[in-house]
Amino acid sequence: MKKITLTAVALFIFGLVTAQDKKMHNNGGQTSEGKWLIEANTGFGGGTAAHSANTGFGFTTTDGNTEWSIGAEAGYFVINDLAIKAGLGYSSVLDGDVTSFTYKVGAKYYISSMIPVQVDLTGASWKDAGENPLWLGIQGGYAIFLGDNVSIEPGLRYNVSLNEDFYDKGIFEVRVGFALHF
Repeated sequence: MKKITLTAVALFIFGLVTAQDKKMHNNGGQTSEGKWLIEANTGFGGGTAAHSANTGFGFTTTDGNTEWSIGAEAGYFVINDLAIKAGLGYSSVLDGDVTSFTYKVGAKYYISSMIPVQVDLTGASWKDAGENPLWLGIQGGYAIFLGDNVSIEPGLRYNVSLNEDFYDKGIFEVRVGFALHF
């Protein structure tokens, strides 16, 4: 876990010091200082709606259990290409009585105003649970801008469990994000 955490920190610092394309900064691009970001994600992979801290949209049916999740994230660009983000989500198992409230705080940096790299802390509060999960999330992808206000951001995400005794030690996901920039 220390190697993954150090790698995430190194990627984040690398993104902060990487030379940027100045024309995106000077023309009021989507990732310019003072802009807002609202994002919804879908995730495919290692976690289910109630087991991975999900602030996106999901629907899964496995072995007779149906799970769904809904959520969104918002961010503010404090400097060019760097957004401070927060997210909220809710998940439920329809065939049972398991629900969770999910929260996320972190930072998202756009390398060359197109390659988003995100590091965040994600947690969930499960109804009647003795222990609640907490993850360090590392995410990267590519932003496809469909105009001045919309982007699609396919990417990969890995959640590292910060709970010593929690059963999900790591969750790998393929994600597709949809973002509004204004």
